[in-house]
Amino acid sequence: MRAVLFETFGGTLDIVEVPDPTPPADGVVLRVEANGVCRSDWHAWQGHDPDIVVPHIPGHELAGVIEAIGPDVRRWKVGDRVTVPFVLGCGACPRCIAGQQQVCDRQYQPGFTGWGSMAEYVALPRADMNLVALPEALGFADAASLGCRFATSFRAVAHQARVAPGQWLAVHGCGGVGLSAIMIATALGVRTVAVDVDAEALAMAADFGATHTVDARTTDAAAAIVELTGGGAHSSMDAVGTTATCLASIHSLRTQGRHVQVGLMVGDDSLPPIPMSLLHGREIELTGSHGMAAHAYPRMLAMVASGKLDPARLVTSRLSLSAGMDHLSRMHEFPGAGMAVVTDMAH
Repeated sequence: MRAVLFETFGGTLDIVEVPDPTPPADGVVLRVEANGVCRSDWHAWQGHDPDIVVPHIPGHELAGVIEAIGPDVRRWKVGDRVTVPFVLGCGACPRCIAGQQQVCDRQYQPGFTGWGSMAEYVALPRADMNLVALPEALGFADAASLGCRFATSFRAVAHQARVAPGQWLAVHGCGGVGLSAIMIATALGVRTVAVDVDAEALAMAADFGATHTVDARTTDAAAAIVELTGGGAHSSMDAVGTTATCLASIHSLRTQGRHVQVGLMVGDDSLPPIPMSLLHGREIELTGSHGMAAHAYPRMLAMVASGKLDPARLVTSRLSLSAGMDHLSRMHEFPGAGMAVVTDMAH
């Protein structure tokens, strides 16, 4: 099969021919019909994830058709249209037993702990617990946005941020995660302030329902949010993962507000100087959000089916595998607003 492969961290990305995968006993092989290009894949290529062993195929936002199944699979058959969260739970650890597969103690992550989906085929273990059936009306490219950015945002907004209708959510960074969060929050009746440094991204945020937009190049974002919301946001999300966006998110909160860290913080940004006196004196909460378990997808998919959510609006470019590889190599530059999806694995 054709696949994007790197043999050293930060080294050359190449499209190569590698053997087709075989299904694990409890898993499937998926023919990849669409794969989102995510900044987390760039982090994987750069060696920021200790679970990755080279040579490696990146890719974790996927949708496709089951090509083969292992002998222990009971819920699925060849030909089923599916997607999958980027964290596959084991089903046996305390976290999985509690229904929190997104933080499974023995999690499997395509594109990180195993070879990923920037390829014609991908092998996925633990199929019965982790695969998600796709509605016929949902296209593969749109479904590919669900596995990481959209599902991550859904849980971050609906569960971790705990915002109620009429409250304020600040979203720092209007890439795929941030735009998803704005769309989801708007559908839930939450008012939003979108922050970015790119005019196109801010325009998309406004189109997705943001109540206000703030250009962080020219404005103190935290101060602007406090003023626009009459005292600070009830919850705020860092969808980028830098020291600047993390601290701006915390400082934009009102008393007893909640900061949700979604963007991956690595390297020099991994230890931001958190203002602990502010957290103590104003009882600010800090939490993370790491994907969403497969069993939680039905609520999100029901909102998609009803038209309240439209992940298709996130997809701003559909690429060949070679163009997707080039896009991946430039993800540190945040190339363009919206989301790029590889839909042609043959070129």
